[in-house]
Amino acid sequence: MAVFGCAGCGAVLTAAVSEVTLPVHLSGTYWETLHPPLLEAGTYAVDPEPYGPPWRPWGEIGAQEAAARGVFAPIGTLSDGPSDTVLLAPGDMRDTGLIAERPEGYCMGINGSGGPNLACLSCGLPVGSRIDDCGQWQVVRLLPQAVVRLPGPPERPVMDWAELPADGVLWQGLSEYRDIPAGVALAHVVVAAGGGPVEVAPGPVAELLGRALAALLPSGEGAKWLDLAGPGLGEPSAALVLVPVHPQTGEVWRPSGGAIAVPVEAPLWAELAFPPYRTRLPVAGGLPAGVERDDPLPPHPQLPFRPSCDAFRYTLARMPAVREPWLRAIYDRGC
Repeated sequence: MAVFGCAGCGAVLTAAVSEVTLPVHLSGTYWETLHPPLLEAGTYAVDPEPYGPPWRPWGEIGAQEAAARGVFAPIGTLSDGPSDTVLLAPGDMRDTGLIAERPEGYCMGINGSGGPNLACLSCGLPVGSRIDDCGQWQVVRLLPQAVVRLPGPPERPVMDWAELPADGVLWQGLSEYRDIPAGVALAHVVVAAGGGPVEVAPGPVAELLGRALAALLPSGEGAKWLDLAGPGLGEPSAALVLVPVHPQTGEVWRPSGGAIAVPVEAPLWAELAFPPYRTRLPVAGGLPAGVERDDPLPPHPQLPFRPSCDAFRYTLARMPAVREPWLRAIYDRGC
């Protein structure tokens, strides 16, 4: 596991944390909303994209420079800040303090838009930014040049693929924000379809992506079948299969045969493949685990589910295929 320290004086700045993949819901937010921490306590992730000021508009950067940075369609602005910032839950920070001269934020917190707002308490070196403003996930971003990795305890074991469906932690906190990983998955399905029609397997996959795919892609003969595959589900029979991304390593589960693997964030995939069993039938005596009272019934959504359009476009913009005319038209039209 990693422990990050100050590059200036060597002071310990974090708890011991284990690396995980960068959460895909970083690509989507809800403005005027206070968000929970981006990462679970005891974990960290590395963001390969530049982040922080100065910000440059798309017209100033141009398509060639943007493509060198891994962005292939116009977006509002790009950062000229450092790449490979280290992201952690705010509660995993140690011996740092806010820089009083850096209070920038929108309305309900701080966001580091004016530069690093956290400093090492031992030597005063600016080491990163605390972000907790409305419309942004709570996170600390450590500057790669301001921190060093110190010796830590042994790394946590990597879960085997077979353990994913049984790991209940995958479902924690997913339901409220599941439209964001759904928008990311939608982008990958559209690219994998190559502009042709897709027929979606009935059930949870159709509920998640069916309406959006029908609106984005043509219908007709020769449609590719889209279904789930992955550990515990057996060999796929569909041409396109939604498969999990390992939450620790970032590895995509690969089916045997000729099916095209479409990556899905592991918590969303687990919810689709092995939904938690619940019943609302009346029961006598005490309530066993997993049984809900039938009065009052839980609230139901007022509108049909829609994958996040922001996450969909964010993901497409970072896929080289978006430069193809048919896909660029979808990107420009939005969802």
